[in-house]
Parts: sequence; structure tokens; C-alpha cells
Amino acid sequence: MKPKFHQVPKQSDHTFRIRHDLMPNFGTIWHYHPEIELHYVIKGQGLKFIGDNISNFQEDEMVLLGSNIPHTWKCNFTDVSEHYVEAFVLQYHPDAFGKEFLHIPETSDLLKLFNTSKAGLYILGETKQCIKALMIKMHESSRLRKIIYLLEIFDTLASSNEYQLITQEYAINKYNSIDEERMNSIFNYTFKNFQDKIYIEDIANIANLSVTSFCRYFKQMTKKSYFDFLTEVRLNHACRLLINSNFAIKQIAEESGFENSSNFYRHFKIWKKCTPKSYIQQFS
Repeated sequence: MKPKFHQVPKQSDHTFRIRHDLMPNFGTIWHYHPEIELHYVIKGQGLKFIGDNISNFQEDEMVLLGSNIPHTWKCNFTDVSEHYVEAFVLQYHPDAFGKEFLHIPETSDLLKLFNTSKAGLYILGETKQCIKALMIKMHESSRLRKIIYLLEIFDTLASSNEYQLITQEYAINKYNSIDEERMNSIFNYTFKNFQDKIYIEDIANIANLSVTSFCRYFKQMTKKSYFDFLTEVRLNHACRLLINSNFAIKQIAEESGFENSSNFYRHFKIWKKCTPKSYIQQFS
């Protein structure tokens, strides 16, 4: 599969880019770019797609993405007043300070970090809290001070072991023969129709594949079956309703696309390791 190449906008008076995003969503196209991206979610929940990994995201999550790893965030809303997401996003091209910058002795640990980040990294613990504070200061600063904070961020990340790999190192050229629109079509159809019954024949037709080929293709791309992915999408929506609505469990099950309450309970306990009632109590 070949995701969309994304040209990160260049500002003539800046070597790198930090943004404070407040918008309806994080974008919908599965894309990649050579810039290394540090992404901190302030507000928003849903599913993220990074390389061959599909998993939930939520507030206070920080991810470091290496060069050219495909990614996108699909947001999940349950209320009109919540229809925005918020994040700090730092994007830095590896050659921004010159091609030799990452090959001098002083930056050897940074080069190792950037190579590791090609698999995507969750940034955790005290490191995350420190980086978050530095990103805020960096966004509020100008010119030389931004570079100082950038180097502080790099130093903190490179000297920390508080991270977790998201996926295997991803090669975007691995699936060049596959239509670049296929996975986006699958994702978009699923998010539009997950509350209804989705037949495998319909989603295979969206992907322009036979049922057998589609099942094999999706498992190859995501390391999970399509129906496991669909269940995750439905459970993610159900969790939002459990926290932010007064709906009965039966209604939440129906609103999330499950056949009945017992089917919902069974999947919920398998995936969340607790009952819906226990889940609600965690957020009370």
C-alpha cells in the first residue's frame, strides 16, 4: 500500500515547525512525510493508524513519529459541543540543521533516537511531562529561543528510556503495487457505517477485492482481522457514550453497532478487561 505523500508547509522564516492545533479533527488522510513529528494530544479521542498499528488514542498521549511512517488520527465525537480536537505538533526535517548535524559525535544519541522512532514511539512518564512543558514554552517563544527549546526536547528524548514502540519499522515502498486509495476507502467506509451491519462482501467490494483476498490483505496490512478492527471502532464509540451520556446499556450497544446487549458485553469484557459498569466507575 502506498499512503499519500504530504508536503509539510514550509515557512521561510522558520527551520522547523511547531503548531497549537484547535480544529474539527486531525485530518482524515493516511499520509507520510520525511519530517519527524512529535504529537501531543490535549483534547480528543478516537483511533490512530500508525504504520501497521491501529489503536485508541486519548487526551495526554504523546507520540514521536520517525521519517516516512504513515499515520492518521480518526476522531470520535458524541456531542456537538465536543466537535474539536486540540494538540501541539512539532515537525522537524532531519536535514534542517544541515546534512552533517546528525553525524557529529555529539548527536550520536539523537541519530539513534530518530532511527528508533521510525517504528513510532509512545513517550511516557516524567519524560512526557517534561516534553509537554518544553513544547508549550517553545510555541510561545521566538527565533533563537525556539532552537534552544528544540535542542532541550531532543536532549530529553535522546537520554530517556521512557518510551514504548508502537509498531515495527515501516517501509512505505513495501506495498507499491496496491492502490494508494484502498486503505483510506476502507477506513472511511467503516467510520461512516460502523453503527449499521457491515457485510464482508460490501467492504471487500469497496476495496475492489474478492472476500478471500480482502481478508488476507487487511490482515497483512494491520496484523488483525477486519472484524477485530470493526469491533475496536464500535467499542471506542461505546466507551465515549458510557462516559458522556445517560443512555442505557442496551441503547449504547445499539448505537455502537452491536447486535444485542449480550454481544456487546462479551466483546467489551474481552477487549477492555472489565464490564461496562466498571468502566463507568473508573471515570466517575
